Amino acid sequence: MTASAHAARRAIAVAALVCSAALVAACGSARSTSNGQVASEASAAQSSPAVSPSASASSSSPMPTSTAMGNTCGTADLKVTVVTADGGAAAGSVYYPLNFTNVSGSSCVLDGYPGTSFVTSPSGSQIGSPASKNPVVAPAPVTLAPGATGHATLQVVDAQNYSATTCDPVTAHWLRVYPPGQAAPAEVSFTTQVCSAQVAGSLGSSLTVDAIKAGQGKAGEAF
Repeated sequence: MTASAHAARRAIAVAALVCSAALVAACGSARSTSNGQVASEASAAQSSPAVSPSASASSSSPMPTSTAMGNTCGTADLKVTVVTADGGAAAGSVYYPLNFTNVSGSSCVLDGYPGTSFVTSPSGSQIGSPASKNPVVAPAPVTLAPGATGHATLQVVDAQNYSATTCDPVTAHWLRVYPPGQAAPAEVSFTTQVCSAQVAGSLGSSLTVDAIKAGQGKAGEAF
């Protein structure tokens, strides 16, 4: 073999070795890149929280208004009346039963104080101060079966107990009543003389109401 042929063969062998090394390096780089992508995708999948369909549905569903005793009585479930014939007078005040009768087809619960105030008309403005809460009766849940009645006692102080300038007495014809926990009122026909002025707290409330109790209000019952 001539010297030139030997040199050529040696150059070909060296080139082959160089190409093999380059091919191995390229494959290793491709494998490293592929493995890195797979690891990254797996990590992202693990870090993304799974959303439970039931949890998503429950968070968007409204909760019914209820107590541990049952569903709360809505304003539409009740017939509200003031029994003026059963008013009892004592110490310059008149006490009226304020009855709440369940007119719905299922039992419901009243718990707490009704909101009450005299108004100029069923859709009119408030007259004087709203009734303050009389703590003589502790609030407790009262379950009303269909047709059953619960009541609170409304105390209306005689307007003549105050000076004319303090009370500014007027004749009211309507009482606005919010059952406990309700934003919609019931408007009740009720004619009596009341203070249209905001009577100072130091003079005592001109209108008070106690918490709901079971049964209908009795004639002459104070609280």
